[in-house]
Amino acid sequence: MRLNQVTVGSTNLDAAEEFYGRLGLTLIVKDERYIRFECPSGDATFSVDLVDVVPASEQVTVYFESDQVDRDYERLRAVGIEFDHPPADMPWLWREARLRDPDGHRLCLFSAGANRKNPPWRLPPR
Repeated sequence: MRLNQVTVGSTNLDAAEEFYGRLGLTLIVKDERYIRFECPSGDATFSVDLVDVVPASEQVTVYFESDQVDRDYERLRAVGIEFDHPPADMPWLWREARLRDPDGHRLCLFSAGANRKNPPWRLPPR
């Protein structure tokens, strides 16, 4: 099994399209209620559905992996993307910066290297 895509809701597809385009995703599908992007590398995609309201209880964090978080953070700030938290080294051995999309969805730009899937506390194979 592989993760194909993540879909979030948006009350404004034009704002979502502009935001995720600035983030570096490539628009590949668009109609009046749905947009879909390819991520800059890998096979995953990301999509946005038009909704009347984004429920406040929708508490998902979408992680976008970067090989150079600090460089990407500066590049994104230069094109007007605001961050809640600048890049920082975290106790779980990742470097990450936090931001939100126009609908308030939590996003994390991170770099983890080998710790992405194999932290020192990883469980042994079953």
